[in-house]
Amino acid sequence: MAISFLVTLSIFAFTCSIAYAYDPSPLQDFCVAVTDPQHAVFMNGRVCKDPKLATADDFFASGLNGIGTAVFPGLSVSVNVADVNRIPGLNTLGLTVVLAEVGPGGLIPPHTHPRSCEFIMVTQGSAYVGFVAVDPRNGLKNRLFAKTLKAGDVFVIPQGLIHFMHNVGVGNATFFTAYNSQNPGLITIANEMFGTDPAISGDVLSKAFRIDKESVKHIQAKFASVS
Repeated sequence: MAISFLVTLSIFAFTCSIAYAYDPSPLQDFCVAVTDPQHAVFMNGRVCKDPKLATADDFFASGLNGIGTAVFPGLSVSVNVADVNRIPGLNTLGLTVVLAEVGPGGLIPPHTHPRSCEFIMVTQGSAYVGFVAVDPRNGLKNRLFAKTLKAGDVFVIPQGLIHFMHNVGVGNATFFTAYNSQNPGLITIANEMFGTDPAISGDVLSKAFRIDKESVKHIQAKFASVS
């Protein structure tokens, strides 16, 4: 009986560890990130400040409504990020928020966040937003889930799936995105394939994307020229 119970408990623990796909739940109210190793409680990739030394400023930031930093060269995208680097009190809370602004015709290219789902709320303009998933009706095919969003609309991207945002309006498109991770990760598909150093073999890319090797070299050169 005892052996059977232990086997059952082991199976339960193993399956729980597989299903656990999000930032770990903290065992304290907060864990303000610091760079000073003297306050050495290491939690979720950061060292925590002694909680007795925490202040309101550790949980505060301003200027999220301001112009952000340009990303994705040539695609008219800027982002203003509120993460653990900007708000130390976010450490272990499993949250990142971004204000993104995309110019007319601009594109946030296909990418994934391996450690987080994404909540998108458009506040200005309109954007064509979508993600790709394996078609549940046929595991050998993919299915696109996409909507054209306007101000006040929201859309959710499941964790780890390839997605994009394209401004299809006449002016700027602005939207807030929230992630259920303090470090969602970012994998930009085209850059990851054609902008590596050293480059992925032309044989691999030509067969994978069903294009000739000259086209592979042409695309790689474009990504190599982006600083």
